Amino acid sequence: MKFMKLGSKPDQFQTDGDNIRYVATELATDIVISVGDVKFYLHKFPLLSKSSHLQKLVSNVSDETNDEIDVHDIPGGPAAFEICAKFCYGMVVTLNAYNVVSARCAAEYLEMFEIVEKGNLVYKIDVFLTSSIFRSWKDSIIILQTTKSLLPWSEELKIVNHCLDSVANKASTHPSKVDFSYAFNRKKFLSKNEISPRWNGVKKKHTVPKDWWVEDLCELHIDLYKQVVATINAKGIISAEGIGESVKAYIIRRVPGFNKGVIQGGDTLKYRYLVDTIIWLLPLEKNSVSCSFLLKLLHVSIELNCGETGRCELMQRIACQLEEASVADFLVCSPSGEVILYDINLVHELVEKFIMLEHSSQSHSTSDHEFPEACAGCYSDASKMKVARFVDGYLAEAAKDSSLSLSRFVNLFEIVSSFPRPTHDGIYMAIDIFMKEHPGLSKSEKKKICRLIDCKKLSADACTHAVRNERLPLRVVVQVLFFEQARAAAASGGSSTSDLPGSSRSLLPGGSYGSSRSATTNTDEDWDGDQMTKELKALKLRNIGGNRSESGPSNGTDAEKLAAKKVKKIFSRLWAYKDRQSENSSSDTSESITSTSLEERRSTSSRNRRHPLS
Repeated sequence: MKFMKLGSKPDQFQTDGDNIRYVATELATDIVISVGDVKFYLHKFPLLSKSSHLQKLVSNVSDETNDEIDVHDIPGGPAAFEICAKFCYGMVVTLNAYNVVSARCAAEYLEMFEIVEKGNLVYKIDVFLTSSIFRSWKDSIIILQTTKSLLPWSEELKIVNHCLDSVANKASTHPSKVDFSYAFNRKKFLSKNEISPRWNGVKKKHTVPKDWWVEDLCELHIDLYKQVVATINAKGIISAEGIGESVKAYIIRRVPGFNKGVIQGGDTLKYRYLVDTIIWLLPLEKNSVSCSFLLKLLHVSIELNCGETGRCELMQRIACQLEEASVADFLVCSPSGEVILYDINLVHELVEKFIMLEHSSQSHSTSDHEFPEACAGCYSDASKMKVARFVDGYLAEAAKDSSLSLSRFVNLFEIVSSFPRPTHDGIYMAIDIFMKEHPGLSKSEKKKICRLIDCKKLSADACTHAVRNERLPLRVVVQVLFFEQARAAAASGGSSTSDLPGSSRSLLPGGSYGSSRSATTNTDEDWDGDQMTKELKALKLRNIGGNRSESGPSNGTDAEKLAAKKVKKIFSRLWAYKDRQSENSSSDTSESITSTSLEERRSTSSRNRRHPLS
């Protein structure tokens, strides 16, 4: 820390109790100066020789007041006045970053200028500030903190502006040119840059990080921090990512529990003002801060009941970066009054804002807190695919909440139903979890939720699981088997679904590949047990016939044989599934399906012995 010593005489100021200061000399004092609750018993000559303001006050004092002067409004209070008084006496006084601003403001108040006496206090302090304090990173931050209690004097004397410029200039220094001390305690960075063991007597120098300056600024009051960031932004040297890192470090330091999304006590009004200010300071550029940080900021702003304008702005920013979102970022409790465990309403609103980005980018509107320039390109197919994957994962977690309603679950899926997905495994998993946690779903509700699955986009593992899944409607299981058979046929160069029996093709949406959503266009949504059995028999007989013709030594290839085996396995699973379903159905339908199934299996077994699948 920089310091400056003034004067050469020993300090002779003495204290009598808490409110009396006097100079211990043989010469009697002839003036009393009151500063707040403290009275200074001093001598006129040394004071008046350097202070124009005291000259005016003394000239206006009548004899009746016994030369007592009141300067209660002097900036810096008794401590600052004592520094000025000691300077007038020529006593030793030390100035540093903690007291120099108050001394400068007090000297200005007392009018200790060069026109009164050469080498007066105002001049000496200005030289000290310019030549030492403003050239020091640490000292500039310290005196900037002291200016807040000295307003408006510190602002009128341009000390605040000089501090802001000094801090902003230092923060903009390239890391390779940083040769002064700074606070940087992030262990992760330091662990990567540990000093290596001695090699030829030379130690490896620590690398200065790009954001070396952010932690020191965390010591500032929020109003001063806001001014510093605005000044740094105006210089245009620090990147948006650097500003974003600074904002992130500041709120983590200043708001306890921020990383957990829960404020741990404290002054709610203070935290609310701080969060609103941080939202205002966020850089407009996309990815200047992570989506995870924005979501934490949103959760805290909701908890603190911050302004609606700030929340809307945050949600728009999150929508621009929703492709980066992870499920873990949303696993938080809903606002008070909600009964669901995960805030699905918030996710729904964010996804809707993401969808609206396409329209806002086309209209180039900047109203309603939209940032089309910053969000350019965030509505690409690749982004939509990531958002769809996120929604699938989120609903897989949210589905574990038994109080989550079917309508909320389905509505969130439906708004991203048009988004490209390479696979529907995520949708299937979420739906399966939802049905498991909501065993009371009716048959029509299960059909409604299963319409979201596009069976042709299920992976082999998902299909295997679906065929054995007793929670799925039988119609969905059969559709999965149809597509598996079609894939197996395509893999062996065989026929497609166009070769299926007409009655079987009617089970597929539009007679071709599609999702089970469209399957509800049939006039009769509920299959009759006998009708289902007939369809399965037709498919199985067709499969066996196909296998018989493909099993010949001249026509069979390895691919065809593998495909045949796969189809056989699929249908064996279906019949096992039919047996389980039959046990839970009505007695009449059960007897019909079971007898047909057993008869068919005996018939199939007999035919398989005559025409084994290789």
